[in-house]
Amino acid sequence: MAKFTVNPERFDPYKNFKFRVKWDGRYVAGISKVGALKRTTEVVEHREGGDPSTVRKSPGRSKYEAITLERGVTHDLEFEKWANKVWNFGAGLGAEVSLKDFRKDLIIEMYNEAGQLAIAYKVYRCWVSEYQAMPELDASANAVAIQTLKLENEGWERDLEVSEPSEPTFTEPQG
Repeated sequence: MAKFTVNPERFDPYKNFKFRVKWDGRYVAGISKVGALKRTTEVVEHREGGDPSTVRKSPGRSKYEAITLERGVTHDLEFEKWANKVWNFGAGLGAEVSLKDFRKDLIIEMYNEAGQLAIAYKVYRCWVSEYQAMPELDASANAVAIQTLKLENEGWERDLEVSEPSEPTFTEPQG
């Protein structure tokens, strides 16, 4: 069976370095790393008294791991604004949490090497459980300052409306 149906000549899987993240209907600037989408289902073991000495196994509860987003520190406030909806230090008693809108759905898009949208996932009911506004600062280092969001979520699914794109072929110019 072909790995790619629209582009059967393609052999290599997609690379992990072309992606974008969208929430509130717009792309978030500067995201350089997105943690893995991971789901774990607990195993429920059971055995009846008359069964042989083996244990039967069935699926139990499923949980979705938190997703971490990383980006370089800039003047864009999207990470901070979302983190402040969960806990805003200076908001005053009873107003620290924005219960109305602290959860967001987001979309993670993955692109092929030609920049065509290839795969997308919808992630549901995310909220910020950890926010790192600034990294540890080190005068002896030579690195980009990174801020992070850790997003709890209640599940994700592949966006089946996004299908394999027809990849372009390039020809040598004549002349």
